[in-house]
Order: sequence, then structure tokens, then C-alpha cells
Amino acid sequence: MAKTTSFLYQLARMSNDIEKLASGDPKRIARRAKNKYIGRKLVKNVWKFPF
Repeated sequence: MAKTTSFLYQLARMSNDIEKLASGDPKRIARRAKNKYIGRKLVKNVWKFPF
């Protein structure tokens, strides 16, 4: 069940990326790219944080 859920979340993220690219709106594309970049950097730093 966990693999199915993980796959569906991954599919939803990919669908959102495709939707933003297909819109052709440079602002939406840039915002999506910026948010993905920030999210990845944030998660990487949070996982390094010693609790």
C-alpha cells in the first residue's frame, strides 16, 4: 500500500510540473521551478539538522 501511495504522490507532482509547463506562462513556470529548488534545499538542510 505504501508503494502505491508513494507512486500516486509522485504522479501528482509530475502532473503539476507538466501542467505548469503546458500553460506556457513564464511566471508560473518560474514560480514552480523556484519552489521546487527552495523545497529541495530546505529539506536537505532540515535533514542535516541534529535533533
